[in-house]
Amino acid sequence: MADSSGNPGSGAKGRFASVVRQVSSMFMGEHNHTIDAKGRLIIPAEFRKLLGVEFVLTKGLDGCLYIYPMDEWEAFENKLRALPLTNKNARTFSRFFVAGAVSCELDKQGRILVPQTLREFAGLDKDVVVMGNLNHIEVWSKEKWSENCNYDDMDSIAESMQDMGIII
Repeated sequence: MADSSGNPGSGAKGRFASVVRQVSSMFMGEHNHTIDAKGRLIIPAEFRKLLGVEFVLTKGLDGCLYIYPMDEWEAFENKLRALPLTNKNARTFSRFFVAGAVSCELDKQGRILVPQTLREFAGLDKDVVVMGNLNHIEVWSKEKWSENCNYDDMDSIAESMQDMGIII
């Protein structure tokens, strides 16, 4: 449906279609998988579609690993480049993410090879949780995931989000 200016998709159907596209281009959901002795990890099929051919695996916060599609990694990398080199925290922050980062591609079975250093960092041994978090994927050891997904204080966390402009 075109609007008065002739632009397609500006009616209600067009707005709905753009919302559907936006939701379908983010990572969400939680998946239990295993990592084999060689360090190969299956990436859930719905995540593979969004990752593209090449993507980046790196250290994440809270003891997990992050997987970024290349466009999201490049945006993050640009933000890191903008940090002042004269600031020690900025240098440390940048090193944390960049030093262990590796470019990845899926094999024919939809797996990635997680380097030993990253497996050790995240404590990945056998059982892992692969979960979507908007613009990236997080890979957790099952044990660390259980320790970090305690939502007992979610009410107080939700209240504190109001300071950041998030109201539910």
